[in-house]
Amino acid sequence: MSLEIKVPPVGESISEVTLSQWRKKDGDYVEMDEVIAELESDKATFELTAEKAGVLKIIAKQGDTLNIGATVCSIEEGGSQEVKKSKKQESSEAPKSENPEKAEVKQDSYASGIPSPSAAKIMAEKGVDSANVKGSGVAGRITKEDALKSEKSESQKSPEVVKPSAQIVAGSRNERREKMSSLRKTVAKRLVAVKNETAMLTTFNEVDMKPIMDLRAQYKDKFKEKYGVGLGFMSFFTKAVCEALKDFPAVNARIDGEEVVYNEFADISIAVSAPKGLVVPVIRNAESMSLVEIEKAVMELAGKARDSKLTLEEMTGGTFTITNGGVFGSMMSTPIINAPQSAILGMHNIVERPVAINGQVVIRPIMYVALSYDHRIVDGRESVGFLVRVKQLLEDPARILLGV
Repeated sequence: MSLEIKVPPVGESISEVTLSQWRKKDGDYVEMDEVIAELESDKATFELTAEKAGVLKIIAKQGDTLNIGATVCSIEEGGSQEVKKSKKQESSEAPKSENPEKAEVKQDSYASGIPSPSAAKIMAEKGVDSANVKGSGVAGRITKEDALKSEKSESQKSPEVVKPSAQIVAGSRNERREKMSSLRKTVAKRLVAVKNETAMLTTFNEVDMKPIMDLRAQYKDKFKEKYGVGLGFMSFFTKAVCEALKDFPAVNARIDGEEVVYNEFADISIAVSAPKGLVVPVIRNAESMSLVEIEKAVMELAGKARDSKLTLEEMTGGTFTITNGGVFGSMMSTPIINAPQSAILGMHNIVERPVAINGQVVIRPIMYVALSYDHRIVDGRESVGFLVRVKQLLEDPARILLGV
């Protein structure tokens, strides 16, 4: 008795998935609840598990796009010992080939003066006419040995044609094509839609990171020892953004039809680079979280992203996004809004630069920051004011803790 394994429902808005990888091979014995394949939707990757123990019979191919409810494979009842036994029987019962010479004679017995199939193939490759070959087989049949010894007649030989030498091109010119994943196709469509459907602008500023770096250097060991997580920059930026959103609520809003929805909470989306592309998990109610809670949330979500374990709920929603291109060395960029949000903050790498402070030129670790925003909701004054507020909070971290 066999059991069909079908694509399970993975979300209200998802109608199809891609079979991205088989974890098991056709004919493998699988245990109940063992992972047998990976399914990829336009939002996340899911594991498909065996619903009972038995022998796997693959139906869908890797790379296929499947509708929800489509059959992926079946599982036949049977133990692993039975699978091994059947494979052993197949190898032992493989038919033995006949003696080539006997087979040749058998073929020669029904034809006269014509080549055997193997001889015909050899002569075709050599360009030899069978009329010029004398057969040594039964009734003059041309055998494989006759074909191997045969040569072109003088009339068949053609003068050699000197081919022009091909132009030598330095370096490799190979191409490689890969089918776009569902996630990548969805990201592409959404990014184009955002560019076409929003009035996106970007404003820039710079942040002196010395106060935060000094604070981290002083307390990071004690912080790690007490809470079990590192004290990174993301928690400071998240807290600074949450405070600035209180002063500029339009940056935390979205358009819904002919209405503007203002969120009185801050669900901060954190862009994370995962093996299969960029994902954006959400930290819920970040405005009410401490630095410790934010760091733990970031660490947990980043770990799930690397292991492709994020759920749809963890990537759904969000009222504002933070992305950090600085971890890859980016000096400056204009991040694209994560629709339907109205703004996104881009962090960049920290570089020591000469700056003027109190009439003196000093070297400070500077980070450029960028705020891309939807001008339909956010005015220039609000966007600039928001970014200046974030800068003030980061350059004086005590304000973040005191909320002033």
